[in-house]
Amino acid sequence: MAIRNIYCLLLLLLCIISFNTSLLTASENCPKIPPQAVKPTLGRLCSDYNELNILIRDGQISKTEARKRLNAKLAEICIEYYLSYGLDYTSEQWVFPLAGYSSNNIEKAKNHGFIKNGYDFFSGNRHGGHPAYDIYIRDKNLDSRDDTSSKPVSVISMTGGIVVASEKLWQKGSALRGGNYLWIYDPGNNLLIYYAHNEELFVEPGTIVRPGDLIATLGRSGFNAAKKRSPTHLHFSVLNIANGRLKPVPVYRNLKRTKNLPA
Repeated sequence: MAIRNIYCLLLLLLCIISFNTSLLTASENCPKIPPQAVKPTLGRLCSDYNELNILIRDGQISKTEARKRLNAKLAEICIEYYLSYGLDYTSEQWVFPLAGYSSNNIEKAKNHGFIKNGYDFFSGNRHGGHPAYDIYIRDKNLDSRDDTSSKPVSVISMTGGIVVASEKLWQKGSALRGGNYLWIYDPGNNLLIYYAHNEELFVEPGTIVRPGDLIATLGRSGFNAAKKRSPTHLHFSVLNIANGRLKPVPVYRNLKRTKNLPA
């Protein structure tokens, strides 16, 4: 009996040490937030963030209030992400965001179409600039299918992280520029990654993803992307979260080094 009690005590100590280690990991990677007696679930936190994202997108909240609330919500999500066994991944583990394609399919214009000047995340759907890379697929007849395989093109999560915002009900004629989109938050690298013009989404706010996970199929959703003049493409953008601000990151060199998945 004494041996059994000692075993149980050791097991309890291991659990306490493990719990404290997970809190240390979270505190090292996340902004500090006031302690709370009861933490909402990760899904609930991401659902709340998604609602805030829509307010920002549609210009229904001031920039000052939006920035304040966004930073607070990301801080909460960050801590809960690690408590939910979310992992960090380095850029060496990143995967190209379209299966069957590579950096050769990125826009060939100056700076590969990346224009950060004029961009302000908090301007929502009316932002300026083009802080993104358009990745084109083989789709001459504009049916959102690869011309070689006649199948949908898989959109892949480049990084690890958690889905924090999405839109899956875009309708033709809508002024929404991103169409059916996804935002993924990568706490380990302090990034927000945007995947726009999708057809079908396979993840939702609260879903934890790894590099290489299938998250959507590419489509032609979005105000301009739906027009016949627009080749079928993924609008791919990466924002760095620094000092409470979101700044576009030119990741073309990273995209050239990512692992390419077969279709």
